[in-house]
This record gives sequence, structure tokens and C-alpha cells, in this order.
Amino acid sequence: MSVQITIRDVPEAVRDELAVRAAREGKSMQEYLRNAMESLASKPSSEQWVAMVRESKGHYAASVSANSIVQARNKDKR
Repeated sequence: MSVQITIRDVPEAVRDELAVRAAREGKSMQEYLRNAMESLASKPSSEQWVAMVRESKGHYAASVSANSIVQARNKDKR
């Protein structure tokens, strides 16, 4: 089931840029924006990603000190 979404008060410059991008890809503005929204919705938000990383980090007991990281980085530079 699909729904309609209306977005008001979009600046003309934004609309024009989106129209140019859609045309470059040979798509209508509707198709271009629908694809962009589907892509956006398929990925976690920044907040969700950070929460997932923090949760997975909690599953691992090992930790690496800042000093160990600096030493490893310096070894790689040689």
C-alpha cells in the first residue's frame, strides 16, 4: 500500500537542484525523490548506528588503550 507525502515550503533553489539531478539520471522528480527516500529509510539513522555500535561494543570484553593504538599507528608509518 503506498501513500502520498506532501512537502511544503521547499525553497525554489532546492527544487531546481533536485530537478536537475533527476533529469541527469533520466528520472522524473517523483521517481528520483521516491528512490532517495527509499534509500534513506533503508539505512539506520546516525543515532541508531551509534546505539548499535555501543551495544555491540558491550559484547566484547577486550579493550585497546589509546597508547596501544598510537604505537600500532607509529609502527605502520615506518
